[in-house]
Amino acid sequence: MVERAGEHDLIPMARELGLGVVPYSPLAGGVLTGKYGRDDLAAAGAGDGTRRSFNPALGTVTERNLAVADAVREVAAELGRSSAQVALAWTLRNPAVTAPVVGARTPSQLADNLGALDVELTASQLARLDAASAIGLGYPHDMLTGGHIREVMTGGLRIEPRR
Repeated sequence: MVERAGEHDLIPMARELGLGVVPYSPLAGGVLTGKYGRDDLAAAGAGDGTRRSFNPALGTVTERNLAVADAVREVAAELGRSSAQVALAWTLRNPAVTAPVVGARTPSQLADNLGALDVELTASQLARLDAASAIGLGYPHDMLTGGHIREVMTGGLRIEPRR
């Protein structure tokens, strides 16, 4: 999912401790609904005080988050559902999530959000959404998993798992 308040760090920890999670802004302020596009990247950090400029100014409209929104939009098109419904259904599939806090402003947005309760995501769709939102581990993980470093550290030795 879109990085939301350390969600990817907190949800596994909460699940391990038997705690429920109530994600705030599961639609990432509209990013996952398709409200923002790549043309909004230029406005990032330059808030003019309007409701529409709020998320770009906060830095939530990023290339990575828009790529997640693209994956949500693709799955929504496959299912004939709205992006908001798919994003919320995806959030609800997480066993640690107790209830997402939706920020619907209008009755029609609320009705659309509630439609997420009827969305069935396939394992393939969930895998695509999870892959699109996976957080890179960065340095030193990326360096240590690179072919050259593995070769140097192991001398080329490969140990096959027992079967």
